[in-house]
Amino acid sequence: MALILFLAKAVSISLSGVMAPGPVTAATIAAGTRSRHAGGLIAVGHGVVEFPLVLCIWAGMGRLFLQSETVKMVIGLVGGAFLLFMGIQMLRSVGKNNEKVTQYTSKNPLWTGIILSAGNPFFLLWWPTVGLVLIKDVQELGGLAFALFITVHWLCDLVWLEALSWTSFKGAKLLGGRTQYVVLLVCSLTLVSFGLFFIYNAIPKSVVV
Repeated sequence: MALILFLAKAVSISLSGVMAPGPVTAATIAAGTRSRHAGGLIAVGHGVVEFPLVLCIWAGMGRLFLQSETVKMVIGLVGGAFLLFMGIQMLRSVGKNNEKVTQYTSKNPLWTGIILSAGNPFFLLWWPTVGLVLIKDVQELGGLAFALFITVHWLCDLVWLEALSWTSFKGAKLLGGRTQYVVLLVCSLTLVSFGLFFIYNAIPKSVVV
């Protein structure tokens, strides 16, 4: 009973993070206009980063590493730069040829999931903070409970991102090129905004001032 209650709590907390708008959401919607299963592949890429990270935190190593100000700055700058690159390339293409707009996301959604996860400081800091509370709770329930927890958490990512890409794909096909143009324009601007936000937060405040 304790395990069921914990997993229910984990699902509710996980979904609140998964469903929050962010760069992965924008990239999934953009890629979904061309590939209905892009969300599933992005979720797999996300898991490639997430599973080792959670295991490190569970073992007590990852939390100290991610608390380093230097690490936070590097993650923010690199992640922000990649988001800017992706967003700008999409913006440059959106007015020319919609067939080329999503090449940076739909061409290899797996790598998109890996890079956007590894370069997202908010995702990487979610686990040593909110996620750490869940990890501490599940440690009392044993190794099997921990395995179930990380599996259920990742399945929340998989289901949500796959649903996003499927919806985006169907919408693009049913509503035509104009809708696809608007969706991709919004997604590209979102990626640029997040890129600038990540870079701004990564720069030491003494430099900004």
